[in-house]
Amino acid sequence: MILDWKKRMRKVLFKTSDKKLPLEQTDEKALTAQDNLSNSLQENISALKSIYSKCPDVIFRTFLIGNSQKAVLIYIEGLSNIEEMDKNVLSALINLESENWLDYSVLENLPVSNIKQVNKIQDVINQISTGNPVVLIDQHSQGVTLGLAKWEKRSIEEPSAESVVRGPRDGFTETLSVNISLLRRKLKSPDLKMFSMNIGRYSQTQVVVMYIDGLVDQTLLEEINNRLSRIDVDGILESGYIEEFIEDYPFSPFPQVLNTERPDVSSANLLEGRVVILVDGTPFTIIAPITFYSLFQAAEDYYQRFLMGTLVRWLRYAFLLIALLLPSTYVAILTFHQEMVPTTLLISVAKSREEIPFPALIEALIMEVTFEALREAGLRLPKQIGSAVSIVGALVIGQAAVSAGLVSAPMVMVVAITGIASFSIPRYNAAIAIRMLRFPIMFMAGTIGLLGIMLSLITIIIHLSTIRSFGVPYLGPMAPMKGNEMKDVLIRAPWWSLKKRPRLTGSGNTNRQSYGQKPGPAQEDEQEMNKT
Repeated sequence: MILDWKKRMRKVLFKTSDKKLPLEQTDEKALTAQDNLSNSLQENISALKSIYSKCPDVIFRTFLIGNSQKAVLIYIEGLSNIEEMDKNVLSALINLESENWLDYSVLENLPVSNIKQVNKIQDVINQISTGNPVVLIDQHSQGVTLGLAKWEKRSIEEPSAESVVRGPRDGFTETLSVNISLLRRKLKSPDLKMFSMNIGRYSQTQVVVMYIDGLVDQTLLEEINNRLSRIDVDGILESGYIEEFIEDYPFSPFPQVLNTERPDVSSANLLEGRVVILVDGTPFTIIAPITFYSLFQAAEDYYQRFLMGTLVRWLRYAFLLIALLLPSTYVAILTFHQEMVPTTLLISVAKSREEIPFPALIEALIMEVTFEALREAGLRLPKQIGSAVSIVGALVIGQAAVSAGLVSAPMVMVVAITGIASFSIPRYNAAIAIRMLRFPIMFMAGTIGLLGIMLSLITIIIHLSTIRSFGVPYLGPMAPMKGNEMKDVLIRAPWWSLKKRPRLTGSGNTNRQSYGQKPGPAQEDEQEMNKT
């Protein structure tokens, strides 16, 4: 009886006994989106209004062309340039003399730069969603899209996460056309090619793949096209979605593609035969393929003198080892290998730890987790107070922990040095990978000492040796060894010596510059030029 009463009440309240739900009606009418436009303007308007039901921001502006021909202008409020529509479209068509309305080509003569014809309702939907108004005319089965998209966009600014002392100050924005123009501005050659596709059932996000014809390997382009084409998901809101779908080893902590907000970094990688993937709605572009050493190369390395660039690169590799191994080494030595520490230093450390109730491993874990929590809190808080909270919090908590006898002062120093070293890694996703690996290595060090650290390093190196990024060995050009490409790995050779670009997946145009570029006497360059 109770179930029957509930069913009757549901019928009374929602009236679902004899009528279909609004969602079911919408799904049934959505099937007509794949149909061609009809000759009847009223049928086209009815079909589009049913698709855009409960969408008050979609405007259907009906009017007469030359006071005789029925037409409708469809656009989304806030995505289209209403001033240009009033001035160059509606005013021109409404005031058109009736005897001049002879054929459909009058729309193609409107003072609008980008005009295209559409035949399907789905094409009309795509154009309207992009911000381009669509004009439909009675007795015509074709529509015309007008390139009058206009929406609010952020101005070009320097990327906060990739700032440089010397170098360009512009960065990508969330607008795809602006990002493409930034790359076109730096690479003015017509060999800069691209192809685009829409990904996402609901978002229909435009994704553009850019490359330089003649430098990129065609096999790489086909592979990227295949990986992008097989993505079938509800929506793409950021380039990170694309990154997870196209990477080779999804369970590896190391990133297999590069993301950047800098047009100069993207242009430099295009000149090396790589591919840049731009996603509408995000300033982060994807670069593929990459190697492990790409994660430790910063844009400023190539703007300063090569001696300074080489020194800074060595420091980064040293900080990489510190960020990965310093806490583990400290735990292993204090737990198993005290004989490795000088007597004076060992006595000092032992004195600082005499009242600590935890072993070195637990002490390191407490400090590392606390430091990571402070760093994450600093990122999530507003910029005005985020840095202050993270710095003050680290000082206060560290001092309080030492005073309370929970951790020792040397451990606080080790964790602080480790954190500073991790900040020196140019790529945020690479720094996260190092932070993740630090914890299992600490467990191995606290369990079997330095042997655990060596086993962990061997495991990481074996893993890196098996990874490929779109067919490129992750440790290349060091493993496998390519001597002529080592000039931009451990060192940053001067520009005049970088005659060859790295050979990635194919054997395209590898000549980066002509011979004889070395300033001053260039006997070696002349000899090489004569040989060729």
